[in-house]
Amino acid sequence: MSELKKYLVKSNDEIAPGVFVLKYKRNFSFVPGQVVAISLNKDHSPRMYSIASGMQDEDIWILYDVRPGGLLTPPLSSAKAGDFIFASGPSGNFFGTALPSTWIASGTGIAPFVSMWRSGLREGKILIHGGRFVHSFYFEDEFKDKLGTNFIRCCSQESAEGLFPGRLTQWLMEHDNLPADRKYYLCGSAEMVVDTRDILIGKGIAYENIIAEIYF
Repeated sequence: MSELKKYLVKSNDEIAPGVFVLKYKRNFSFVPGQVVAISLNKDHSPRMYSIASGMQDEDIWILYDVRPGGLLTPPLSSAKAGDFIFASGPSGNFFGTALPSTWIASGTGIAPFVSMWRSGLREGKILIHGGRFVHSFYFEDEFKDKLGTNFIRCCSQESAEGLFPGRLTQWLMEHDNLPADRKYYLCGSAEMVVDTRDILIGKGIAYENIIAEIYF
């Protein structure tokens, strides 16, 4: 991880209950899928977050949810434009490609795929996003019109038109025609990644075609 530098907050908007997008000026290049470390104080251990903005966007976007009792996200959610944060340069190797692939995310694990999408990696993509509530499909307007039926939203605790009623792992278990000639990118909790990887392997997807990023 590179040295933490001071950045001015441009905005910090709540896009869903307890879920925010923080933006600060970009002064470095990155590869879609990389992460940065964020802190409010150089003396505190930073947390790693996937960049959600595209390579051409002038700001870095950080998607995060507030963890009650957490050391960072509760005070971070109170940050206003003009406040300062500390952030590292980009790191990590969870890189997307222009080849056909399936993106699988739970919750805020959608962030690296938003970055890939906004950076132009759009052809031949299938996106499966799992969330608890109807409001949990962050940035869905980025994907709906372009992906159509290749954008699958799985909602585990609420029902609405266009949403699969259950977890994304349930959707995967119910479908046997998953294409084997592509990469599968997974981003979410350790439990989701492990369960999804097992399901994919059981459906005939080669282990080397499954690429995972776990958030904590």
